[in-house]
Order: sequence, then structure tokens, then C-alpha cells
Amino acid sequence: MNVLNLLFTKDGLIYQIVKNKSILEEKSYFVTEETPENLIEDKLDEVLLKQRFEEIHVISALNHFTLMPEGFSEHDAGFELIAFNAPADREKEELMLSVNKKFGVQFYYTFPKIFYKKIKELAVPVHFNFSGEKFLNSINNKNTKEIHINLYHNQCEFFAIDNKKVILYNNLDVNSEVDFLYFVMFTLSKIGFGINETNFYAYGETTENETFISELQKFVKNMRIVFDNVPNKNFILN
Repeated sequence: MNVLNLLFTKDGLIYQIVKNKSILEEKSYFVTEETPENLIEDKLDEVLLKQRFEEIHVISALNHFTLMPEGFSEHDAGFELIAFNAPADREKEELMLSVNKKFGVQFYYTFPKIFYKKIKELAVPVHFNFSGEKFLNSINNKNTKEIHINLYHNQCEFFAIDNKKVILYNNLDVNSEVDFLYFVMFTLSKIGFGINETNFYAYGETTENETFISELQKFVKNMRIVFDNVPNKNFILN
């Protein structure tokens, strides 16, 4: 079976082509000051036309989201709830829902309609998900205070978990590894997680963000890198 995995981030598109669980191709595209304005849209077109796919998996790490308890059913309020965190445009964004039964939470998030329509037009089975739900489902949590950090290119998402309950989730678009550190440490102070009693776990682009990792290790006692992205092995896509 030929499967296409797509991951949309703040300024990028990462794709994998998988056949019978073997990764045949993986590539990333990121917007810079030098790239064309429609880079991601154009690259998506190229990827979708590469071959005939039997299934597509789409994960959004775009930070248009809100976190609610599982069972919240006022779906019409999804856009309004997301708007508390980030601008939401009903004309240009599709409202989506991802449920995480493991921790009893659900995510409302939006996905650009222009990408949504291009993918759906292929008329093959498509599975959409939010990166936070995929990340949360991958976490093995103990009965302790924990911070789980998933690092991307110019972006990070993190969970604060205590006694197997999600205390906080955030998805940050930042351009500095120092900003990552500031936001994580600021969060600790606000939710009452002591540095010495909290276990930290890092995933994703840990090598690319080595300054953040090394600076964090100066402040915390318990720090472990769980997953480091290498070619053909992307934490969220795998």
C-alpha cells in the first residue's frame, strides 16, 4: 500500500512516502525570505501528483487550536474558542476535531481550506489529525510532574502533565531557541512545577535546537532526549 504522510508546520511542509511500512522518500520544505510566497502550496501540488496514493495521513502543527475536556460537544463554538489563542478565519480555515481518549481531552483546530481541498480532491481515504493529539498519544506518563517538549523548525509544542492529567498544552511559533527556554521556564513558574521535582523529556528536532537543549540542561536536574529526528525518522510522522 502506498501511503503519503504530510506534516504542516508554522513555515514548512514535511512529507513521507511509505510503502508497506518502508519509507521510500522523506523531504522538508521551509519558507524563508528568499523563497516564493506560495512555496508550500506549490510543493504540496508537486507531492500530491508524485504518484497514486491509496491513503493519506495529514498532521497539522499549525498553532490555531484550543484544548477542551473530552466530551465537549458545542462544536459550533470551536472557532470562537480558537480565536482566544489565535486569529481564526472561517472563510479560509476548516474547523477540525481530534480526540485523545488516553488523557480524556480533545483539540479543536483549524486547517487551511486551500490545502484541505487539494488533498480531498484526490478522492482517496484521508485521515486528519492535530500534532498535539499525536504527540500526547505517544507519551508514556508516570505519576509525576512532567514536561514533554516536541521541537520543530522555529516552533515547539509542550505538555505539562501531573498525575496522568494534562495541566497545560501550548504550541509556540518562535524564531529563537532562547524564546523556547523562556516560555517553558515561565510556564513552570505559573503552574507551580518546581524545577527539581519535574522530569523533562525532549523529542523531535533536538539536534537542530541543540542550544535550547544545552541551556535547559543547565537549569533542570532530570532531562532526557526521548527521540531525535534523523533522516527517514520524524517523531510525529513515525
